[in-house]
This record gives sequence, structure tokens and C-alpha cells, in this order.
Amino acid sequence: MGAKLQHHSGGALNHAPVSEINVTPLVDVMLVLLIVFMVAAPLMASGVKVDLPTSNARPLTESKAPIVVSIDRQGQLFIDKSAVADTELLAQLASVAGGDLEHRIYLRGDQHLPYGTVIATMGKLNDAGYSKIALVSEPPGQN
Repeated sequence: MGAKLQHHSGGALNHAPVSEINVTPLVDVMLVLLIVFMVAAPLMASGVKVDLPTSNARPLTESKAPIVVSIDRQGQLFIDKSAVADTELLAQLASVAGGDLEHRIYLRGDQHLPYGTVIATMGKLNDAGYSKIALVSEPPGQN
């Protein structure tokens, strides 16, 4: 609590309580809250509708030709252009890749497939040890 000192001409000091509000701590707290909300607001923007089959991203350049795994609208799997059963996917992929787990794999999924089907296939490839898996999309306007 502060005290306001006043000097009178008679030489006596009068001690009266300060009745003004100190707003400095209030402003400090408000500025901290403002910064917190400015940082947190973009993080709360989730659930935005996205169209995954098209992208403006540049194509990846690779010295070795990638292996293309495709899933058509009916859920049929293909390695390059050869149809493969779901149970034989990993064995056929190991044969094509020559056992190289660092070989780039392009995963192409029909845009009408449930998202979970593409992600489940990606998880299966990842669980088998393949870490260089890329989802393929078409540039806008080529649908």
C-alpha cells in the first residue's frame, strides 16, 4: 500500500492513503494473456476440410525408380501394374525391392476410398520396415 506525502507550509507532513488504482500489474497480466491466446489460436484450428488427391507440391526426385503401390476404387492392390493379393503384398514388395527397406515407395490411393484403407496399407508397409513411403496426388486441374 502506498502513501501520498504532502508537504504543507507549516512544516508538518500529512500521510494519506493513495486511492488510485495501480494498473501496471493489470496491463502486464493482460499482455501475457494476449500473447498466450495469439500463440494458441492457430493451434486450435483443426478439422479443416482438405482435398488430399490434389497438391501443388513439387515431385520428389530420386536416383532409383520408386516402387508404386496402388489401391483402386474396389480396394484391389497393385505393385507397379501387377495385381497382388493383400496377403501377398509384403512378399511381392520385398521381391521387387530386392530386400532394400530404404527403397522409396509411392502409395497411390483412389480418392473415393475410405481414408482408413490408405492409412492401413501405409501402416502395413511401415510395420514391415519400409520408411520412405510417399502419398501420391495429382496436380490441381488434372482430375
